[in-house]
Amino acid sequence: MNVSTLPFNPASPVIVISQPMYFPWVGMLEQVRLSDTFVFYEDVQFSRGGFSNRVQIKTNSEISWLTVPLQDFHLGQLINEVKVNNRSGWQRSQRDFLRQTYAKAPYKREMLKLVDEVFSRQYETLADLSKASTMALIRYFGLENGRTFIDSESLEIPGYSTQRVIDICLHLNAKTYLTGHGARNYLEHERFESNNVDVVYIDYGLQPYPQNYGGFTPYVSSLDLVAQCGKDGVDLLKGNHIPWRQFVNLQNEI
Repeated sequence: MNVSTLPFNPASPVIVISQPMYFPWVGMLEQVRLSDTFVFYEDVQFSRGGFSNRVQIKTNSEISWLTVPLQDFHLGQLINEVKVNNRSGWQRSQRDFLRQTYAKAPYKREMLKLVDEVFSRQYETLADLSKASTMALIRYFGLENGRTFIDSESLEIPGYSTQRVIDICLHLNAKTYLTGHGARNYLEHERFESNNVDVVYIDYGLQPYPQNYGGFTPYVSSLDLVAQCGKDGVDLLKGNHIPWRQFVNLQNEI
């Protein structure tokens, strides 16, 4: 979704609460750019359909996945409880795959250096690996300056669903909660307002840039943005805020 909206400046501080993602897509970096505080929501249940241990990569034939192998996984584990299988040599195979896939990209060396930085150590839990990969991208694009990054586990706030998110916002003195589009299906917006927290959705920028292998897609790892644009890629992170009522109305018109 990319809409034309009037300028809107949400009340600060703006908080994002998101599950950690593995080398996430540019939409996640746009949320970081629009936030004052970013909470890695790591003490929630891991979903095999999520993006904590996998991300899309554009190749010459199709979209492929980089997937982190898990060790002794069982249903019901929290993201910060899921173990990474470090016995399979997956880091080397993923790096080789990226090196071959981006052989002709202008900033491939910078991208591989970033990957090497993350892969230079082993991670016991998936949460630690995903956070490290995200923070490497954040630092590469200079998005850490002026922002606070917090692990939800460290807050020791119990509960679940909407109320727990509200409690985290209140604990961190947030005035605005910024969220992605999927939250529309379950978020109880009025409960935030009754606690003096505004809800806004992100209007993803989805700014095109030159990619290998055909037409542009924004839904791949931000490693692609690094490989193709280098540090100038930060100028393509153009997301904006949409008040939740406006967002819901736009969705209902689709």
